[in-house]
Amino acid sequence: MPVRSPSGWGSSASEEGMAGPGEKQKHIPVLLNEIVEALALKPGMNVVDCTVGGGGHAEAILERTAPDGRLLGFDLDEAALETARRKLERFGSRAMLVRRNYRNFEQVLLSTSFGPFQAALLDLGYSSMEIDDPSRGFSFRQDGPLDMRYDRSGPLTAAEIVNGETADGLAKLLWRYGEEREARRIAEAIVYARRKGHIISTLQLAEVVAGAVVARRRRGRIHPATQTFQALRIAVNDELDGLKEVLPELFRAMDAGGRLAVISFHSLEDRIVKEFVREKTKAGEAEAITKRPIVPSDAEIAENPRARSAKLRTLRKS
Repeated sequence: MPVRSPSGWGSSASEEGMAGPGEKQKHIPVLLNEIVEALALKPGMNVVDCTVGGGGHAEAILERTAPDGRLLGFDLDEAALETARRKLERFGSRAMLVRRNYRNFEQVLLSTSFGPFQAALLDLGYSSMEIDDPSRGFSFRQDGPLDMRYDRSGPLTAAEIVNGETADGLAKLLWRYGEEREARRIAEAIVYARRKGHIISTLQLAEVVAGAVVARRRRGRIHPATQTFQALRIAVNDELDGLKEVLPELFRAMDAGGRLAVISFHSLEDRIVKEFVREKTKAGEAEAITKRPIVPSDAEIAENPRARSAKLRTLRKS
């Protein structure tokens, strides 16, 4: 059974299986064994982890590349980085963690002594730590400010978009980043609701969206605000453009024969990765490791329901 939210709705794919209000759940790295195999890790390899999060994948990578392999890990979330630092402390100088956007990958690589690398990972999911913290504003399961920034020093919040964008702008955003079929109806409902006062909390927005959608969506298992929250999170953090920028940079900088693995969680991300793999293989610059994306096993989904929408694509640089 899906976890029930305070308003009675089923959880989204990202939130199903998360801890309830007041509880904390350990972040479980998705497709961990598959990543270790896909990257063909060996002792002495250097690996870039563009989304180190709580350090789950990074820990396995450092174990497999011992005794002298190194890892360069990026993350914008200071809380996630602190968790990763504690987890990876036993590896000493082999783990180099930086609080930077992975879009700054080349700049960081040039300014450090990390050196050449033979593998890279992008896990595009957001972590249980972020979902479970109401102050981050990622979830409609608990009330919190409409924030949604991975980097809390960033200039743009979800509240600013919700309260400042026109109906046309909101509709376009919800369709482009959330593939929301009822984008126009939801956008107009948001504009109408904010005339009475700014929409400042996650539950406020979730209720506005729920009231705007057609009856069949309101009776569904998945909360009708799921795609709206996805769209806002992507817009706040400029996720898709960041992904488009970093893929060619990673590929260009990686050693010949190196492997690049990407875990995506929705069709917009997967489409970008799929097209990049197709472009490089068609040009003869890379080889796709598998014809189809690798997905979690039934056993993994049973243990970690948030993994159910994950897709892993891997290429090897020629």
